[in-house]
Amino acid sequence: MRSFILILALATFAHAIAPAPMLEHLSRGVVALHQPDGRVFISWRLLATDPAGTAFNLYRATAPGVTTESGPFGSRPDALAGTVKLNSAPLAGPTWFVDEGARLERETKYFVRPVVADTEGAPSAAFILPAGALPLPYHRVPLQTPADCTPGDASLGDLDGDGDYEIILKQEQRPRDNSQSGLTGETRLQAYKLDGTLLWTINLGKNIREGAHYTQFMVIDLDGDGRAEVACKTADGTVDGTGKIIGDPAADWRAPAGPTVPSADRTGSIMTPAGRMAALEGHILRGPEYLTVFDGRTGAALATTKYLPGRHPETENPTADQLKAVWGDGYGNRSDRYLAGVAYLDGRLPSLIFARGYYTRAVIAAWDWREGKLTSRWVFDSDDGTPGNEKYRGQGNHQLSVADVDHDGRDEIVYGAAVIDDDGRGLYSTGWGHGDALHVGDFEPANPGLEIVTIQERFDQQGLSLRDAATGRPLFLLPSVKAATEGGDRGEGPGRGNAFNIDPRYSGAELWAAGAAVDGLYSARGEVILAKRPRGFPCNFGLLWDGDLLHELLDQNRIVKWNWTTSALDPLLVAHGCTSNNSTKATPAVSADLWGDWREEVIWRSRDNQELRIYTTTIPTSHRLVTLMHDRQYRLAIAWQNTAYNQPPHPSFALDEALPLPPAPVITVPPIK
Repeated sequence: MRSFILILALATFAHAIAPAPMLEHLSRGVVALHQPDGRVFISWRLLATDPAGTAFNLYRATAPGVTTESGPFGSRPDALAGTVKLNSAPLAGPTWFVDEGARLERETKYFVRPVVADTEGAPSAAFILPAGALPLPYHRVPLQTPADCTPGDASLGDLDGDGDYEIILKQEQRPRDNSQSGLTGETRLQAYKLDGTLLWTINLGKNIREGAHYTQFMVIDLDGDGRAEVACKTADGTVDGTGKIIGDPAADWRAPAGPTVPSADRTGSIMTPAGRMAALEGHILRGPEYLTVFDGRTGAALATTKYLPGRHPETENPTADQLKAVWGDGYGNRSDRYLAGVAYLDGRLPSLIFARGYYTRAVIAAWDWREGKLTSRWVFDSDDGTPGNEKYRGQGNHQLSVADVDHDGRDEIVYGAAVIDDDGRGLYSTGWGHGDALHVGDFEPANPGLEIVTIQERFDQQGLSLRDAATGRPLFLLPSVKAATEGGDRGEGPGRGNAFNIDPRYSGAELWAAGAAVDGLYSARGEVILAKRPRGFPCNFGLLWDGDLLHELLDQNRIVKWNWTTSALDPLLVAHGCTSNNSTKATPAVSADLWGDWREEVIWRSRDNQELRIYTTTIPTSHRLVTLMHDRQYRLAIAWQNTAYNQPPHPSFALDEALPLPPAPVITVPPIK
């Protein structure tokens, strides 16, 4: 016990002297929605850098015009025009307001001014409702979708340093899973202003295979200059946002139709007289591999280097046998499993994390972009012979997470059932193996620090698990019950898992999983809330939407709330005309605290693929919180959300009606240029 107290004290001291992380210098993010009853709901951001007690004045500016009194020549001055303060006293509570007097036949602008110590500050940027704005529950972002493309995952970043987010969108043609053969198309990354202005397009080219496991794109300000960069894996023929080509434009490294190699996998394989075989057509198992950092303003390639690790340590063009010797198969199902994230490894500025492999060998590489140079920070390799590293083999998930699990002010990489420390050394491995879902947050307030929730693909005792994030100590384990007897998940554990605070009767988050007959709903302490969840109970994303401190549930194009009094799901929103991404995963383009108060937005694509729609809550709340995007862990979760099997973001703190609200995080921000 004394040693635990000493460790906790040392961690607290280290955190106290760690440098404050530099996050984005955000604007107020004012947003206004015209409601069906004619009123306008307005909300805006509270920032981590705001002085305590900051209040706000809200203003409405109505465009001038002319009103006729009798006929076209009998005009009088327009009494509606001008700027009006809407509040009688500074708004010191939650950062929202309902305007009941707007006349929306005119262009109408809303902006706020902070009030500190009775002194009014500068006006924020205004949100503009155009003349005749329709009462829609969303904001439209028109797209320029390339022919034969479908909008997919998205990320957010302040590309130009003005304090407002832009949307970076992946557009795909024919994505495929690693287990599937066949040619894919050419993935594009597009950057859009929130008004639909297209800033640039990057074409990753034919030598980057399309699919959820191939392209993860990280968007964040890496060097602290106030503008976000974009980073991803590239190859011969990638065209940057200015038209410059990376590598050899004529190279085509795609495997032709015909060749097959022996397969150890059921999914995607073909039974032949020679045994189970995998077709190679369309797979890219040869040729150079790159990592590129792009300028967020223009899409120009700023630096390109070799991707670490390569598919083989000695050659860019390995044989199937050489690939199998390193990764476990010769057809790319293990070697081409990529993950990516962003982490504050020094506690001050973000570093890039690009990884390869998790079924067998796992390699995680950290990169710094500083003063115009891309440099390797460290590489962790489960198979490099370092004593103890072998325990990290086969522990990764279809996603990763990033959090300061040991409370030293620097981030760790949560690699499924294992954790890599900020210095590139293994912190611990549970040995529980690969899983398909991952959540990191303060799910059990009675346990100091953070917790990790995972599911386990192999049929075993950790079907659904809650563990202490710093040590790996199990807190709650639920074994798989009954495996599927057919299909792609035959013989396996759960395929999905969740951890959200949805029921106020129990402390902390509730946990549940889907698959392997793990059918109940559980508290973080293992209490059985429901032995069997009601039909249609989502096991996907969650979000903060309706104003209380509980999470709502997000799945496909709908938001529902768990009603603990009736044991049913109450509908809150159906995004008509929108659809979700990633097939049965049914995830949004992105879910994040994009603008407005601390509640989260959801961005879906329209069914015709011609626009994104940003849905924002108009439900009042009694709670006043700093924007979630100024919580470091949450902000990094938005960066890695597009990685492979997308997972929802979690902040570093617990939200619970029985707990005090979290204090404003201590951060620094760059100056707005």
